[in-house]
Amino acid sequence: MMRIITGSARGTKLEAPAGLATRPTAERVKEAVFSMLMAEWEGRRVLDLFGGSGQMALEALSRGAAEAVVVDAAHEAIGVIERNAARTHLADRTKIVRSDALSFLRSCREPPFHYVFLDPPYASGLLPSCLSLLAECGLLAEGARVICEAGRAEDVFGDDAALAKRFRVLKCNRYGAAHIVIVTLVKEDLA
Repeated sequence: MMRIITGSARGTKLEAPAGLATRPTAERVKEAVFSMLMAEWEGRRVLDLFGGSGQMALEALSRGAAEAVVVDAAHEAIGVIERNAARTHLADRTKIVRSDALSFLRSCREPPFHYVFLDPPYASGLLPSCLSLLAECGLLAEGARVICEAGRAEDVFGDDAALAKRFRVLKCNRYGAAHIVIVTLVKEDLA
């Protein structure tokens, strides 16, 4: 069972898309991520790029984030995200977009984000492309944190040494099969 851990929607149970296409972040992993961030959420913008159930963005909103954009390519996931946003009473601060991650990043005209959650299917190889586009398209606010969930920590940058130099790894922890790697763009790369 997924639920909101703390904040205005604390304890609200969340729905997850049916089937194996979506792998929701485990409760203990989500709790660990938010503990690692120790974030000041007030006024912050959040992007949840592989939304699934929307739980990461909704948790941030419950803790006081100003607004969140939740992106997913699956029609069923979009419906689940909409219902979860309504259930938590956070729909007014949630923008839900049906798109694949790379297309969204290439065409995004949103103001920069302070927190970005990236949890693509582990074998997809999408993390390096997403990080590259986040940096190139000016979608990261100064000091932004990108929270990557991967099957292996080395999957975050792939074999791209130049990409790895553009980001600084702030934290890297393993929780069962999940590796959580939190990165920030180095200052020279900020627009």
